[in-house]
Amino acid sequence: MSATTPLITNDAVVMGLLAAILGFIFYTSHSENANWQRFYRYVPSILLCYFIPSLFNTFGVIDGEHSKLYDVAKTYLLPVCLVLLTLSVDFKAILGLGSKALILFLTGTLGIIIGGPIALLVVGSFFPEQLGGEGANAAWRGMATIAGSWIGGSANQAAMKEIFTPSGEIFSVMITVDVIVANIWTAVLLWMAANSVAIDRRNGADTSAMEHLKNKIETYQAEHSRNPSTTDLMMIIAVGFAVAGVSHLLADFIAPWIATNAPELAMYSLTSGFFWIVVLATTFGLLLSGTKMKRLEAVGASKVGSVMVYILVATIGMHMDVSAITKYPVMFLAGLVWISVHAGLMLLMMRVLKAPVFYMAVGSQANIGGAASAPVVAAAFHPALAPVGVLLAVLGYALGTYGGYISAMMMQAVAP
Repeated sequence: MSATTPLITNDAVVMGLLAAILGFIFYTSHSENANWQRFYRYVPSILLCYFIPSLFNTFGVIDGEHSKLYDVAKTYLLPVCLVLLTLSVDFKAILGLGSKALILFLTGTLGIIIGGPIALLVVGSFFPEQLGGEGANAAWRGMATIAGSWIGGSANQAAMKEIFTPSGEIFSVMITVDVIVANIWTAVLLWMAANSVAIDRRNGADTSAMEHLKNKIETYQAEHSRNPSTTDLMMIIAVGFAVAGVSHLLADFIAPWIATNAPELAMYSLTSGFFWIVVLATTFGLLLSGTKMKRLEAVGASKVGSVMVYILVATIGMHMDVSAITKYPVMFLAGLVWISVHAGLMLLMMRVLKAPVFYMAVGSQANIGGAASAPVVAAAFHPALAPVGVLLAVLGYALGTYGGYISAMMMQAVAP
């Protein structure tokens, strides 16, 4: 066997390996063992979902470049993820959280959209050679994937990756910047949660509505949640894949039509079939959230979607070059400037509205961390409030595709 031949070449075996890796990560990250709890306090599980497969790729155990697993996950699972994760959007419940919660959440989204271009413009003026680049190696293409991730989540990040096609090397750097910078900010939010009483008192925030919100959530959980049956799970799969199939079908007509009749729109990715698959799947999911299909969330629609997301994440990790970050240290500086714009806007708006720090923290994490970590930050205030994080994070999934795209277009415009 030559040095360039991977140890495992059968994709079925590789898929089994990835599944075992994900199982190990989730089992240990939820273990009661004190050593594992201490480990995951500092090392986020999502980073391992990317990083461990990348190590197998780096050391020649598998070959991510020639494996078809990512193509399968991208084509068949990603659109389904977007449908199932947006299916649970409850606009009435979101409005019920109050205007301050929504304003802070949307402020966080705005901070990510404009923070990327600002970071690229500021840091790029000092290091144009590292934040420039041409074609697939253009830094803005990789940063577009962070925009998708920080507004929505991993599914939106994967969508931005396919729409703007950054090189594997650039994307590897962005994954690391994404996770490390985001978790630095998460640590700050958890500190604020631990000191929320003092912060709210100093800010003059009215927290009387919080008790009412806690009671409402506890009542809703008791009335709606139930264990899924086989029929429930089959309906989740049926709706997810059927809607994804319709999105593929329509994209097969829309993208070629635009390419023929308005080829100049290619610069906005409107001639990309995958772009339309992502937009249509997200849009259909939002439309279905206003129908009886929304009931599927009570039996775990978003959980099934999340499982697919993590499979997608692991296949993306197969393409990562873990040594690439040493070539782009300036990317971390850009990431820190970016998150600072977001954080600054959030803290300013919290002060102006005299809003509880809970709204700011959960609104921020719903953008930056998505459904995986927003409930963690919410639960740091009170366990009954964890679903609020999920609720806002789901709204982030809905906005991630659109917001990430807008931010990417702005970054393309200011790129050095």
